Amino acid sequence: MSATPSSPVGLHRVLDPVPACLPQAASRLDTSRALWPDEVRVSVETLNLDAASYRQLAVKHDGDGEAIRAEVLDIVRTRGKMQNPVTGSGGMLIGTVEEVGQESSLGLAVGDRIATLVSLSLTPLVLTDELARWDGRSERVPAEGYAILFGRSIAAQLPDDLAPDLSLMVMDVCGAPALVARVVREYAAQGHAPTVAVLGGAGKSGSLSLAAAADAGAARRIAVVPVEREARLLEDTGLAEAVVIADARSPLGLSEAVAAAGGPADITVVCVDVPGCEQPAILSTAQGGTIIFFSMATSFAAAALGAEGVAADVRMLVGNGYVPGHAAYALELVRGNKAVRGLFEARAH
Repeated sequence: MSATPSSPVGLHRVLDPVPACLPQAASRLDTSRALWPDEVRVSVETLNLDAASYRQLAVKHDGDGEAIRAEVLDIVRTRGKMQNPVTGSGGMLIGTVEEVGQESSLGLAVGDRIATLVSLSLTPLVLTDELARWDGRSERVPAEGYAILFGRSIAAQLPDDLAPDLSLMVMDVCGAPALVARVVREYAAQGHAPTVAVLGGAGKSGSLSLAAAADAGAARRIAVVPVEREARLLEDTGLAEAVVIADARSPLGLSEAVAAAGGPADITVVCVDVPGCEQPAILSTAQGGTIIFFSMATSFAAAALGAEGVAADVRMLVGNGYVPGHAAYALELVRGNKAVRGLFEARAH
């Protein structure tokens, strides 16, 4: 451990640039195994790459799993963290607590099996197995190594009643349903049960967002999916009153599809991991409505300028992945909603 005093947000682990920025913005982190007093070291079991990052790597390497694996290893070696240099995003991990600094306030103990609820894009990470058990063809990465959590990191113990892979998938997107529920309840508190449209409704964050909207009192839920196969996944689940097939990148196509299904939406939730959905989401949302962007592929300049360009009076929220109690809420939705749990369990196999 260096004599440099620790920072609860990890400034002491930033190596480049200097003077230090926050770890997420840094190009390289100190991955020393020794802990500062408020840190925790975790033995890594599985990484879960975020969808936008994995998609970018898969497209770049034309689905070549070996090339994807090699680039992930190179990113971690070079940067001391898993942060895709194109998308800027990372993912999360599950593992077992190895050591806890005497000043740690995270409430963790040695032996706890946890999921980290902060991005791999700011988490010091060392991989020791060359990712030998990963074929590069999925977002879930079996791995060996260690990671460091800071004083203000977030982690949750894995529940005993759910499979680890299932818990990891849920916790990876747990910020989405919590924020959707908060916004829906804001509308309900004003005496208006909103119509909610979810772009990417058959995905992980999308299906949880639909369940959260119902739980919070939405009047109508519209699930937007790109293909018939995903529409069939939502059939008879009760997660949405309407399921429409539309290209979320098509401004007129999407807005017309949402309107035909009962829109425009009071709340539009963007959960797709492709760029170009900003303007379509704006046109699909009612004046005075709210758009929640959860995709790391979102261009926030395009969103702001796009709304201005069509004189859209919409509130735009960035889903930052953290709402107090978000992990517990998402896990309860999965426990209590057979349709959502079925979708997640199908992805785990």
